[in-house]
Amino acid sequence: MAVDPLFLVGSLVCLVSVVLCIGAAVLKQGPNDLTILSAAAVELFLLVYGAASLLRLAGGQGIAGAAWEFWGYLLTALIIPVGAVWWSLMDRSRWSNIVLSAVGITVFVMLFRMEQIWDGATLL
Repeated sequence: MAVDPLFLVGSLVCLVSVVLCIGAAVLKQGPNDLTILSAAAVELFLLVYGAASLLRLAGGQGIAGAAWEFWGYLLTALIIPVGAVWWSLMDRSRWSNIVLSAVGITVFVMLFRMEQIWDGATLL
């Protein structure tokens, strides 16, 4: 089974977001355009991932696992960056960058699980 290129792109987007946000926190900076936009990039990726998933379904490729679980993960993942950005706009301390870094980590784990569901892999 080959690795989905969209999963690789999502992993890279999440990694870059985590590195930028943790880097800003280590440098004792508050949330800035770069860290907030990195969380927005994760959100944009998730929107593209959702659209690509719909196209794959329309093209006849089905979800091997439970469809409700896949879409539940995706909808939940879409909420996470929005909540973190809202948090960072309300709390301008450097600790908000740690909250923003949680976006990349959390979404990566959820993306990994969505790929397992799509391919019909079981949990370990």
